[in-house]
Amino acid sequence: MAVYDLEEQEQLDELKTWWKQYGNLVTGIVVAAALAMVAWQGWTWWQRNQAAQAGAAYAQLEQAVAAHDPQRTNEAAGELIDKFSGTAYAGLAALLSAKVQADAGDLKTAKLQLTWAAEHAKGQELRDLARLRLGAVLLDEKAYGDALQQLTAEPAAPFAPRYAEERGDILAAQGKTADAQAAYAAALAKLDAEKGGADQSLQQYRQVLQIKLDALGGKS
Repeated sequence: MAVYDLEEQEQLDELKTWWKQYGNLVTGIVVAAALAMVAWQGWTWWQRNQAAQAGAAYAQLEQAVAAHDPQRTNEAAGELIDKFSGTAYAGLAALLSAKVQADAGDLKTAKLQLTWAAEHAKGQELRDLARLRLGAVLLDEKAYGDALQQLTAEPAAPFAPRYAEERGDILAAQGKTADAQAAYAAALAKLDAEKGGADQSLQQYRQVLQIKLDALGGKS
């Protein structure tokens, strides 16, 4: 029993020595891990809370749109952009409100919201769509250079035909027939490459592009 007690005492002394050397390090690691877990749980909760609040604000925006109320729509979109800019709801709100403002004749506000979405919306598709719509607004204002500038970025593949088509529309409006023909032909090629033209709606879109190209004397 005495031998066992001696061995136990030696082990205890070794443990004490080890703890003196590494105890602070072990404690620091445990505390850091605990803090990291708490921080992660807090961040996850914050994200869920932000998403829930943004969803509620977006629902109010949809109500304003349904009521055909440009002012309320603009205010709701502004709240989403100011408070929840990191969520997808903010980009969607800017796009939706921009359409309402444009329909109401407030192109200045529409352009501001589309510009914000083109630069800050969460997700490339939303940014691509914002640039496309902003280009269309600028085309209507005959701001051809600015409109083309919106279409210089390479969009996601599904938007490529529409980008090329809108470039064709702008160039045609400028009287640059050859360049417009090339843009429409590129739109047709991108459409065929992306989808193969099998879907009926895509076939109809292809016909629209072909009509625009034919109107300028071009061939696909």
